[in-house]
Amino acid sequence: MMSEKQAKNDAGWNFDNSYSRLPHFFYTKINPTPVSSPKLILLNTPLAASLGLNEGALRSRDSLAIFAGNQIPDGGLSIAQAYAGHQFGQFNRLGDGRAHLLGEQLTPYGERVDIQLKGSGKTPYSRYLDGRAGLGPMLREYIISEAMYALGIPTTRSLTVVSTGETFLRETEQSGAILTRIAASHIRFATFQYASEFGTVDELRALADYTIRRHFPEALGAENRYLALLEEVIQRQAQLIAKWQLVGFVHGVMNTDNIAVSGETIDYGPCAFLDVYDPETVFSTRDTEGRYAFGKQPEIAAWNLARFAEALLPLLHDDEKQGAQLIANAIAHFSKQYHANWLAGMRSKLGIWKEESEDESLIQGLLHLMHTYRADYTNTFRALTLDKPEDTLMYDKLDFRQWYERWQARLSRQQETKADSQQLMRSHNPAIIPRNHRVEEALASAVNQEDYTVMERLLEVLSTPFAYSPEQVDYVSPADLTACAYRTFCGT
Repeated sequence: MMSEKQAKNDAGWNFDNSYSRLPHFFYTKINPTPVSSPKLILLNTPLAASLGLNEGALRSRDSLAIFAGNQIPDGGLSIAQAYAGHQFGQFNRLGDGRAHLLGEQLTPYGERVDIQLKGSGKTPYSRYLDGRAGLGPMLREYIISEAMYALGIPTTRSLTVVSTGETFLRETEQSGAILTRIAASHIRFATFQYASEFGTVDELRALADYTIRRHFPEALGAENRYLALLEEVIQRQAQLIAKWQLVGFVHGVMNTDNIAVSGETIDYGPCAFLDVYDPETVFSTRDTEGRYAFGKQPEIAAWNLARFAEALLPLLHDDEKQGAQLIANAIAHFSKQYHANWLAGMRSKLGIWKEESEDESLIQGLLHLMHTYRADYTNTFRALTLDKPEDTLMYDKLDFRQWYERWQARLSRQQETKADSQQLMRSHNPAIIPRNHRVEEALASAVNQEDYTVMERLLEVLSTPFAYSPEQVDYVSPADLTACAYRTFCGT
């Protein structure tokens, strides 16, 4: 039985539970399922400090009980959130099937962030599953989310990973683990779809007003606050997806329940990073039709935004036709905003400071060559940044050399120096990414041998992806191209 005692507050918890003040329609109050023998595996000490938490106290027995779901922190209120959305294009009624929101930490910097346990047991939304998560997938989310943060991409973050001391059965027997996830919020596109499909207009309005107050307070003064909400969400998605494309990140499962209105990357399931540049890259074993391929991510983002906008329709205008026109106009701006963000980012990756009309042709020319010659995406830009074109697989190709001369001519037309351009490139081209084989190597060592040193070293080098340090050189190379195609599973 879970103890009724609230854990001591020596750790620095400063909880509020504003989401729980929404109508009960949006959540169920339920505690995590206790575990037998929890053990702290990872603690993100820089993140803890930024949240106003005390590292020493977080390593205590009381804190371990919180991270394992055996106790609720002082001021916390455990709930599971309800939502409903499109999974691979099909609408389903959903919810937190293995996650518990403990509340919102109010940080010393005036921020409000969700504290959520993932893998913490069954909820009313679990359907037929046990609500548990494996150690490997939880460590994987920790690695990738922290790497994304270091790359400057809006993301949920990982505070702790705790092993449960228990096993559970999926395809094979797995060791259980619980991740403590930090997010601006866990309000999803699917939360709005749930309210629109199954709730009242008043409940939908309550959710929208809450979201505006929490994430978009500037919209409160707009003539149509709900249209302003839609426009802000579109803008953040345009910025986010462009950042994904610029570093070669493949989310893998862009269902509407995996898209946060805050503009953070959320739900690291079958995600991975490109090695060879190919817009049709799919890593997930579930995505048999390539719906969420790398090159389709902007298109899917627009599709998801349309579903979000449709959920808002009752609030946008009293006349449905006029509301639909507002949606069409707003969604039409996404592609333009995304493209502008992506193009600006690609210019920076090539050291281009100011805009010229032929820049996009230059950029697309390089991407075409990379695709044709199966060049590594990250390492191509790394070689160009270091002014070592000979390090690319394309160096001996005539069409690449012609492109390179064209690029050099473009740079020579700038007032900025070559050193200025290289510095711009260094700040936009990561020297390293979480190479898929390196991530798997770290997970195998941790899960199979209880050796976390490989993962700790990987996390260290990934924390400064733009450093171009000698310590990172060993992590630059992709996997052997003769190896089997990398595949991921939706374990998180």
